[in-house]
Amino acid sequence: MNRKELCKAVYDIAHLTGEFKLRSGLTSNEYFDKYRFEAQPKLLQEIAKQLKPLVPADVEVLAGLEMGGIPIATALSFETGLPVAFIRKEAKSYGTCQFSEGTEIKGKKVLVVEDVITTGGQVVESTNALRNEGALISQVLCVINRANGPSSKLQEINLAQLELFTMNELKDR
Repeated sequence: MNRKELCKAVYDIAHLTGEFKLRSGLTSNEYFDKYRFEAQPKLLQEIAKQLKPLVPADVEVLAGLEMGGIPIATALSFETGLPVAFIRKEAKSYGTCQFSEGTEIKGKKVLVVEDVITTGGQVVESTNALRNEGALISQVLCVINRANGPSSKLQEINLAQLELFTMNELKDR
């Protein structure tokens, strides 16, 4: 599947019409359900194949953000051979009480992986927490940049944004 075909496939499976209540409380007649493309193994595998060339050569660990970044990072791990850390929004209150599970991140060059970025708020929070744990992070990789341009929030913390698609590309498919 080429890039254009993948773009169309992602849009076709994830774009929904109807009546949807948005996080903001507003109602919309369209919705983009990112979990629909993450739930399809062939599509997820193709996304990972096309993300692979965007992974910087010096990356040692992929950090998948809860919840949507985890399947993307896992699929990308299969393509690159890189280990994965699974990043919670907050540390669990039992067991190891960690917010980063899986591979060790301290002192490692880590690539944050997310499915969709709009403003980058959660990416900033997770990146700051990972950096506090000793991870060396300079970039985030996402499947879709919903804002169609660089996030000022990410720029403020010196985090370069890499993406497979912008939302405009998906709509123009």
